[in-house]
Amino acid sequence: MGRDDGHGAGLRRGDGVAAMVTSTHALFLGFMAALVVERLVELVLSKRNAARAFARGGVETGQRHYRFMVVFHTLFLVACVAEVFLLRRGFPGAWGWAALAGAVLAQGLRYWAIATLGDRWNSRIIVVPGLAPVTGGPYRFLRHPNYVAVVLELACVPLIHGAWWTALVFSVGNAALLYVRIRAEEAALGEVYAQAFSHRPRFIPEVPRG
Repeated sequence: MGRDDGHGAGLRRGDGVAAMVTSTHALFLGFMAALVVERLVELVLSKRNAARAFARGGVETGQRHYRFMVVFHTLFLVACVAEVFLLRRGFPGAWGWAALAGAVLAQGLRYWAIATLGDRWNSRIIVVPGLAPVTGGPYRFLRHPNYVAVVLELACVPLIHGAWWTALVFSVGNAALLYVRIRAEEAALGEVYAQAFSHRPRFIPEVPRG
């Protein structure tokens, strides 16, 4: 009887662990689905803003690397889910919560930048000649707050559920892409932009000194 009771208790404990794993995996899958929807909404917004920019004489550059960026970020979303489910990554507890906080912070920074730029925001590099650079919102502190958000997101989202290989590989790949992207973007924005942001760091805000 004692052995049967122990076995039954063991099953209940196992069932509890299985339920916990299932629930965290389901929540992670839901989070990733929300990111996919977010990306689709951003593509629609980007297309609308691009049409407005072209109507005002906007000039596009960086088309070649943009194709790689679209493929890269699509693969990132797939890799997050694939590593968690195929390699059976578990929820890493405190590290997972910290990664979730970082991912939420990234989303907040991203949409602060998008809201500040308004219809001048785009996932492509399109510059309308004669427009002054936007220097408000997060751009008061950084040249590229949106790319800081991307760096945070690619590092943190996979780690929410222990997909550390995805975090590592795509963070390295993103660094290479951003090197190309930022050079192209700053060249397209020209001298007026360079002067307006000459004393602002690209990625890490300066700490005021007393």
